[in-house]
Amino acid sequence: MINANLVYERISEAEGIAWDNCHKIYLLMDSEQVELMRGYGYDPIITNEEMNPDDMFNEVQEWYENSCSLRFIQAVSTNDTDPNLGFESLISQFDEEGISV
Repeated sequence: MINANLVYERISEAEGIAWDNCHKIYLLMDSEQVELMRGYGYDPIITNEEMNPDDMFNEVQEWYENSCSLRFIQAVSTNDTDPNLGFESLISQFDEEGISV
């Protein structure tokens, strides 16, 4: 089951959002992650300076609806000790519901 409130809560704390235009949607929880995604070539990337949390949530909903069946949403934070520990799965692959609240 999709917890849209958790997605919105994380977006309200995020520095930005990013999408690969296929299935990977990330909530970037710190500025280092914003810069990493820029370096990886993600486009679009939208920061909290460009868009408020409500609008970012709406944008993520649209991206999710336009993604392929492998879609997922993860919050990602910088973890210098173990980068793999920085990922939080908010919506897993193959969840079938939308993310409206």
